[in-house]
Amino acid sequence: MHITARLKFFHYLFYLLFPFFLIGNSQPVHSQLIPGQSQTEETEVQEFPEDSLGRRTPRGTVNGFVKAVAGQNYLTASRYLDLGEDLQTEGERIKLVRGFQRLLDQGGNLLPYSRISDQSTGRTEDDLPSGIDRVGTINADEETFDILVEEVSGSEDAPLWLISSGTIERIASVNIEYSLLAERIIPDFLKGITWGGVSAGQWILLVLLVVISYVLAWFLIWVLLQILRLVWRKSRNESNDGIIKAFLLPIRIYAAVWLFVILSRELGISILVRQRLNETIVVIGVFALLLLFWRLNDFITSFSQRRMVERGQPSGLSVVLFLRRLFKVIIFIIGFIAVLGAVGVDVTAGIAALGIGGLALALGAQKSIENFVGSVTLIADRPLRVGDTCKIGDTFGTVENIGMRSTRIRTLDRTVVTIPNGELSSTKIENLAHRDRFWFHPVFTMRYETTADQMRYLLVELRKVLYSHPKVDPEPARVRFAEFGNASLNIEIFSYVLAANYDDYVEIKEDLLLRMMDVVEKSGTGFAFPSQTIYLAKDEGVSKEKTDKAEQSVRDQREKGDLPIPKFSREQIDSLKNSADYPPDGSVQDNDLIK
Repeated sequence: MHITARLKFFHYLFYLLFPFFLIGNSQPVHSQLIPGQSQTEETEVQEFPEDSLGRRTPRGTVNGFVKAVAGQNYLTASRYLDLGEDLQTEGERIKLVRGFQRLLDQGGNLLPYSRISDQSTGRTEDDLPSGIDRVGTINADEETFDILVEEVSGSEDAPLWLISSGTIERIASVNIEYSLLAERIIPDFLKGITWGGVSAGQWILLVLLVVISYVLAWFLIWVLLQILRLVWRKSRNESNDGIIKAFLLPIRIYAAVWLFVILSRELGISILVRQRLNETIVVIGVFALLLLFWRLNDFITSFSQRRMVERGQPSGLSVVLFLRRLFKVIIFIIGFIAVLGAVGVDVTAGIAALGIGGLALALGAQKSIENFVGSVTLIADRPLRVGDTCKIGDTFGTVENIGMRSTRIRTLDRTVVTIPNGELSSTKIENLAHRDRFWFHPVFTMRYETTADQMRYLLVELRKVLYSHPKVDPEPARVRFAEFGNASLNIEIFSYVLAANYDDYVEIKEDLLLRMMDVVEKSGTGFAFPSQTIYLAKDEGVSKEKTDKAEQSVRDQREKGDLPIPKFSREQIDSLKNSADYPPDGSVQDNDLIK
């Protein structure tokens, strides 16, 4: 009893999982070796004359048997059975065929035609011996056994596939129920009207089963959804709710198909009807699976678009839309191939042609694909955004647009440079918009007449300018006597200006340079020219008064032990911090603040 229930479950599960198998099994399958066959042996497919009943392949035998039974040609149907020499009378043959049909009606199952081999060699990749194929199952007397077709030799040694003698013996040995539930509930006046070998009542009952199955599936999924939302509070979030809604309709269709298969078999719907609907059921299953992928694609891309807009990444919308359309095309192609496979069309050649065509297309569109991948990389890595000021190779300007194929840069000359994204993603990008501070590093060239004490005065006073300025970071700020140049004594300044943008930086830089010019003037020396100095008799040279004053200032600091060379003390830096007036006295901004 337990074995029978378990086998029934697997038969129902077949209809649920078959679409997944069908899509995943699009590649040609290599035959497995059967006992006694060497690894190098290959099966040769020979051509044989047509059989009048179409029994050269397992699929032809099953299809011919079902058509003969549907037309109530039971003697013709008996020719698809391997009866041997036991049953010779027409009555015995008709009784056996009708009994076989009855067993199929009360709980039997035939595989969809697309899963039955259409080759004269049969299916070679299953676990059965060569020359034997499984085409269905029968449940009777609380047990389940396979319906097998077997290859036998016909005239001119041409193969014929017949329902095996072993299957016939099992059929003859089981009890047959002649009162099925479907027949008990169908009115008598509908039993006399037949279509395709099946009573009109069964067709009407079949339509009712479709409606009942979908209503039951809708109700079951609704109950499960309410339980899920009670148990999992986060299911009402935007992202989780979107995923759940994407799954609802495909799962509902799947559940309806499964319920229909179970109910139709348990009620005893004729195998003639169920076999005709097998391919339709598989196609609906494939459709539900593809619908799930389609809805997930819509949800993911819509969710990504909203996120990009919220994060200020409108440049990625074009890529997301392209991926959305691309995945829909792929889903459509896969669905088309899967449906053809479900109805029994050999799609191997078509898949090979698509593969060759796709390879040729990929080679021809290599640059376009490279640019598209580059645009995806730019969006994912985000080295630049629209509005950023960047230096890309020799190009300096502002990013105006990041498209699917290229990026446009507006240069300082107001020209537009277009750079392919494939090239851009592999190029060094210097993004100036992401700076948190600006580097202030001028080099002052002083005259060679500058004395050592004047140089010390300059070093001290220039450092005071940096330390006291509220827009200069004092931590890395430094002023150093760097070198003896060819025509000057060089002072190197290193500091960072705290500015929000480049316009603020050049304003602060101007103020610092003016303050430092004042310091140089007070020191009594001056800036050197990058050339030789010719002294004329009327040249008074450097200011003697200012030189003495600067040197006296250095001597006083040396005597007091306050000379901040080679560096300022922490106390001196703290006392000078933010002590300078900025904006400087007399500036327009200073007057505005006073008002």
